[in-house]
Amino acid sequence: MSNSFLKKKGKENVLDKIPVLKELYQLESIDEETVQVVIPRTSFIERLSVRFLKQPSHIRVRLDRLGSFVIGCCDGKHRVEEIQEKLIDHFGEEAEPVLPRLVQFLQIMEVNGWITWKEAD
Repeated sequence: MSNSFLKKKGKENVLDKIPVLKELYQLESIDEETVQVVIPRTSFIERLSVRFLKQPSHIRVRLDRLGSFVIGCCDGKHRVEEIQEKLIDHFGEEAEPVLPRLVQFLQIMEVNGWITWKEAD
């Protein structure tokens, strides 16, 4: 694995960052191991479509077991490295390759505006 893969912006190491789920988004349990992310539709166009086209006021994104586990760890207390270790402990071989999958998932959540990053103490 190349060293650049572990870098975010500039010289910061992603493993030392702490992902935090934004307060705007809520998690709803589907069963014991899976959750869905509830995303409010707040833009002007979305509010119009909710009001006049009778569309749902929230989007629900159902996550698989691994995604549910990871997003549950995005509470501002766990560094990416700790989340990686927890994934290995909980899922074992099922989560392999752990680090590339974890970083990709976190990047997708960041691009979609679901998480922010906090510096480790």
